[in-house]
Amino acid sequence: MHEKMKNKVVCFLAAAIFAAGFLLCLFLPKEKYSYTERRVLAPMPEFSGKAVWSGRFMSGFESYAVDAFPFRDAFRRVQALTAAGVFLRKDNHGVYFTGEGNVSEAPAGSGTENTGDGYLLKGYLSTVEYPMNEASLAHALQRFRHICETYLTEENKVYLCVIPDKNCFLARESGHPAMDYEEFERQMAEQADFAEMISVSDLLEKEDYYRTDTHWRQERITDVAGRLAASMGTRISETWEIQDVPADFYGVYYGQAALPVKPDTLRYLTNEALKGYKVYDWQNGKDIPVYDMERAQGRDPYEMFLSGSLSLLTIENPMAEETRELVVFRDSFGSAIAPLLASGYSRVTLVDIRYIQPDRLGDFVDFSGCDVLFLYSTLVLNHSETLK
Repeated sequence: MHEKMKNKVVCFLAAAIFAAGFLLCLFLPKEKYSYTERRVLAPMPEFSGKAVWSGRFMSGFESYAVDAFPFRDAFRRVQALTAAGVFLRKDNHGVYFTGEGNVSEAPAGSGTENTGDGYLLKGYLSTVEYPMNEASLAHALQRFRHICETYLTEENKVYLCVIPDKNCFLARESGHPAMDYEEFERQMAEQADFAEMISVSDLLEKEDYYRTDTHWRQERITDVAGRLAASMGTRISETWEIQDVPADFYGVYYGQAALPVKPDTLRYLTNEALKGYKVYDWQNGKDIPVYDMERAQGRDPYEMFLSGSLSLLTIENPMAEETRELVVFRDSFGSAIAPLLASGYSRVTLVDIRYIQPDRLGDFVDFSGCDVLFLYSTLVLNHSETLK
């Protein structure tokens, strides 16, 4: 009798839990966007006989139920901590943590910091970028060569710079697979017969990147900007004032990893010349600030740098020492370094061919006598199908 009663209690509790989960999922307010994962959540699929018969409704409902589950972020964190600390998984959906201490020690280990929000892991998040995709490198170089052959002449000085992603400095020490970054850069330089290679890898280390995000820290790359400028025959400002954004910065890896990692602090550089820059966004036809403080409080705070990955914009520097122009073909890493490079030019044009067809550039950009810099991270070059 006692065993029978116990079974009834277990069945009742299980039914109550499922019923509570169903009711919460049904009646709690539904978010349309996940700020932690930086993506739009799956909507409730439209109910119809045709959708049910074809199976589309159940497929869509399954995605909706996962995204609309109550306290989803809390369960994701429990899953991530369990996977890493109990089952010793090296990554969570391709994102891994490395730092002082182990995830298995959270919430009370030597790799955590006790704050008002509990224990936060002190370390770095990154993704596994492996192996090197030689076909992707060839495609990127083909697109760059097409631009050179279409628009440039012998008057143009052309340069190429490869920015190593954070995995370059974290993977081996944490036991994750890593590309041969020296070979990556060597192949790019060898095949880029149209450009002079500028290497900056030796100037970078893991501390130059945000711990929870993909990108590099602007306040730590003045030496990189200086080398680029010197290699292109110009000089940039050496005097900068560091400013902090008064809010914690949770980068893109933070939401993907679902681990309690200590947030970053966004910092930006300014001086009197930079305050006089005039930036025009050709994609949206309007003037924009160098640093957009509204975006610094938005979904992706890194977009504060030149308003994110816009297809085409120009930076005018009225205080430039000489009339000289630069065209930079870039990805999102270029948003942070472009304001520094602009201190050495009267005009800098930024082009992102992930969002604009190169064959349309002649309508907007005058390449006459310009320096041209192809500045791309290994993350884009190793997945260059995004380049038009």
